[in-house]
Amino acid sequence: MSLLVTGGAGFIGSGFVLEWVQSRRGRLLNLDALTYAGHPGNLAGICNRENDNSGEYLFIHGDIRDSALVTRLLRDHNVTAIVHFAAESHVDRSIVDPGAFLDTNVMGTFSLLQAAREHWQQLRGRDRDEFRFLHVSTDEVYGTLGPNDPAFTEQTAYAPNSPYAASKAGSDHLARAYHHTYGLPVMISNCSNNYGPRQFPEKLVPLMVLHALEGKPLPIYGDGAQVRDWLYVSDHCEALRTILRDGKTGETYNVGGRSEMANLQVVEMLCDLLDELRPSPMGSYRRLISFVQDRAGHDRRYAINCGKIERELGWTPKENFAGGLRKTVEWYLANSAWVESVTSGQYRNWIRTNYESREVLAGIIGGAP
Repeated sequence: MSLLVTGGAGFIGSGFVLEWVQSRRGRLLNLDALTYAGHPGNLAGICNRENDNSGEYLFIHGDIRDSALVTRLLRDHNVTAIVHFAAESHVDRSIVDPGAFLDTNVMGTFSLLQAAREHWQQLRGRDRDEFRFLHVSTDEVYGTLGPNDPAFTEQTAYAPNSPYAASKAGSDHLARAYHHTYGLPVMISNCSNNYGPRQFPEKLVPLMVLHALEGKPLPIYGDGAQVRDWLYVSDHCEALRTILRDGKTGETYNVGGRSEMANLQVVEMLCDLLDELRPSPMGSYRRLISFVQDRAGHDRRYAINCGKIERELGWTPKENFAGGLRKTVEWYLANSAWVESVTSGQYRNWIRTNYESREVLAGIIGGAP
């Protein structure tokens, strides 16, 4: 197999790339635009091979919207599968600048699908039969759930509520249409909230860890009762490899961690872990928790029913939330150089703009509002 991965310097993509290359599963081309969330440090040990055309790994600094580049890569390397991670993915940023999300998530996916279709139609024999396009998406396309609603299944109607979710829904629809209209062998995965090492610190878990270590307030949106299903990143990557190998074209597979937790619960668990692993002379990190003005249109609950991928492909998540969270916190504590390299002035400006300008609604001490 000759595999093209888009967005392979990002959080989930880099986890997928590292495992693939280290296991010598076949040639991998990593195409990444290296925007703020894509970082060469995520690929330590393999990212120095950009000009090595003879090896099993090749990094290409480029944009999925560059049709000529993508076409050349597919042709010159006889690519037989694509795993499409590349996307703008932070809801808060999509509220501030929705246009960037449409450009990358919708038009970028459209451009990639076009190039993939033209390449696939020129393939012959086994290469054509085995070609796959795996489109990696999110549970946010399904909208929000009430506290007692059943979890999302692959048949749940799309009802996106943020510009980010709407842009991913649009890309999902395009991927599905390219299968049903042109026969392109597409598969779609919709995953729940990922967490783990190397996650860019604008997302909840790394943001709270870094703020706590710096003694800064831990900003919780609204009442902190928003529920998410948490999926450890290595479990997600294993699910994607399973879909790529055994999945049926034209199908969608929901990937979840079977770990529903409220945001406030997650932050309290983080604080307790830090109290154990890096105690503060000022007392428990829970003293830093504060409630701030909620995100516009904030969905209350996501939950994934991953029964289909478990039944049909034999995948199940291996990591429970408590164990995965401990591994994640330990990784951030042990990798301060990586943290310093990704938290540039631009990142700090974004955090200041998004969080420090929000009205503080309440503070909590010892976990009680």
